[in-house]
Amino acid sequence: MSLNNASQENSVSTMETPSTKAIWPDGLRHNWTRREILAYFDLPMMDLLFQAQTMHRKYFDPNKVQLSQLCSIKTGGCPEDCKYCPQSARYQTSVDAERLMAVEKVMEGARNAKANGATRYCMGAAWRSPKDRDMEAVCDMIKGVKALGLESCMTLGMLDGDQAAQLKQAGLDYYNHNVDSSPEYYKEIITTRTYEDRLDTLENVRAAGINVCSGGIVGMGESREDRAGMLQTLANLPQHPGSVPINMLVQVEGTPLFGEGQMDPFDFIRTIAAARLIMPASYVRLSAGREAMNDEMQALCFMAGANSIFYGEKLLTTANPLQNTDLELFGRLGITPEGQ
Repeated sequence: MSLNNASQENSVSTMETPSTKAIWPDGLRHNWTRREILAYFDLPMMDLLFQAQTMHRKYFDPNKVQLSQLCSIKTGGCPEDCKYCPQSARYQTSVDAERLMAVEKVMEGARNAKANGATRYCMGAAWRSPKDRDMEAVCDMIKGVKALGLESCMTLGMLDGDQAAQLKQAGLDYYNHNVDSSPEYYKEIITTRTYEDRLDTLENVRAAGINVCSGGIVGMGESREDRAGMLQTLANLPQHPGSVPINMLVQVEGTPLFGEGQMDPFDFIRTIAAARLIMPASYVRLSAGREAMNDEMQALCFMAGANSIFYGEKLLTTANPLQNTDLELFGRLGITPEGQ
């Protein structure tokens, strides 16, 4: 299987030089340059999809998609100023601040998620970082989810080493902490914590032996170079994130990014494909913004290497397609949920 000569020259001229073929213990590359990633963005769409799907098949069953469900265990009132987020206390949105959910209420949601086919249950809290008084309840949630036979994931803001160790001891499988954008564009979106703060949390998570879940948001007015920069940051971590959620901005009235121009769907699909090519063993997840995608766009995302979705319930404060709609689409595409 080979592309025409022109496409081959375009796609591999920056990919196969001796300096970029270093071998890491995991067999994956961790020295991607932004130029290389941009070269993928520059490919004709059909060539890019072909390469991404070919790579995807080396690591995953192309007709299986992981189902994850997300529960907001503590909504609103966050002190951060992320311009995309309706949970920030700094913006006037329809999201009200709530207290941390009771453990049994979270377990009820987890049991429903499992009954509906989810294999991973993700719990998110609108915090800058968890307080000591909340750690016992959070750890009980993790233990409860694990007892159901589900993978557990948490996103609680920044973690120090001790907090990460507590979550590991409770049995946490994944910790989500997105880098959001490129190092250069990040400061245009968030000022209350630095890019290095985010990387420090990821290091604390890795050091504790918890799998990293980290991705970003596109459609915030960033450039194509910024999208490549975000992916470069993730791919050049000491270990590729086990899960890479790619969010498409959902504009919420009251947030500073409300009214931002709509992202070209093909640019989003290119981002998915580039993520698959440079992090081939990672799950690439369609996350926020999926409700705005029609069936054809989602199908192309799966072709580009997306193999995980958030489904059912509400994605924190963002509506998600109904479960039966997702399963109907899977049936039309010949896709089955992972684990079935």
